[in-house]
Amino acid sequence: MEGGHLPRLAERREVGEEAEEAVVVAAVRRLSLRVSFVSVDADSTPRRARHPGACGAHRCATVRNDGGVDVYVIDGTYELFRHFFGRPRSGGGRPGRDVPVGDVDAVRGVLWSLVPMLARGVRYMGVATDRVIESFRNDLWPGYKSSAGIEPALLAQFPLLEDAIEAIGLKLWPMVELEADDALASAAAVAADDGAVERVYICTPDKDLSQCVRGQRVVALDRRMGTIRDEDGVRERFGVSPESIPDWLALVGDSSDGFPGLAGWGEKGSAAVLRHYLHLEAIPEAARDWDDSVRRSVRGPDRLAATLSEGREHAYLFRVLATLRVDRALLADVDELRWRGPRPEFAELCRRLGDEELAERVSSLRPG
Repeated sequence: MEGGHLPRLAERREVGEEAEEAVVVAAVRRLSLRVSFVSVDADSTPRRARHPGACGAHRCATVRNDGGVDVYVIDGTYELFRHFFGRPRSGGGRPGRDVPVGDVDAVRGVLWSLVPMLARGVRYMGVATDRVIESFRNDLWPGYKSSAGIEPALLAQFPLLEDAIEAIGLKLWPMVELEADDALASAAAVAADDGAVERVYICTPDKDLSQCVRGQRVVALDRRMGTIRDEDGVRERFGVSPESIPDWLALVGDSSDGFPGLAGWGEKGSAAVLRHYLHLEAIPEAARDWDDSVRRSVRGPDRLAATLSEGREHAYLFRVLATLRVDRALLADVDELRWRGPRPEFAELCRRLGDEELAERVSSLRPG
């Protein structure tokens, strides 16, 4: 999770649904065969090209004709933040409700964003949340992101969101010691190892999840922007391969996650060095020992080498912060992700949310 999505999302106001759809339609018209930047329906499944050069209207189904399945793992914390800050809140409350209606709008928004996916055939899906914003990383670096400064009205919706995700019938990972991003990485790793899985979509715009991308089998899907980034797309965006993303973040820093990186190491210079050396420990101490092509591709190589030499221990620590933990115990089997319809308590939860239409819409969908 990028800084709990706090600073960036707190300042951002998203476009409305009609404008967002227009953005997606325009993007679909530019669709090419390369998956590294493929346009998709907002909050839905990706559009696929049927043959080279074709803008295919076929929407990716969860269960394919060849028996393979597509798996979607969703950053619930990010989704809650984006719907909290991106949608007008109704305000006020209604008598007899556990939570004022104005304080559940984000949860409703998240649930409604999942409905088009279910309606279009997605049947293998899981959602990760940060039950506690703080994690083991806060013990390693005091400036790491925390819940400090988050609006109480937003924090109050996390338990309700988790209840809602389980009630709608989806797999939930409510993270405490680890983060939601770790759960996404874990589920993606397990799913990618399953021969029955065709593709894994990690649904988040967070750049640290780019380390999990593998070819076109495990890709990052930004549901809001309607884009997919495969391994070539990661290289195009960051200048390094997925395996070097933690090292790149260690040098560049991640202000939203609360660690600064090393002074003078910008995105382009860090990418140029890591394209050659891949990892921090492979970078020679002295710039005179760097490969000539690397020295020529960066500004001030001697200064960069000196900074890294002095701050190498910090860089290693920052890499630990940026490296996602894979805990395979979080997902024993991909079948755990199969949507079998809402639970009986979903209708009551929707009444609590003041949205019985949502219950009717979900109940009309056929489970997998």
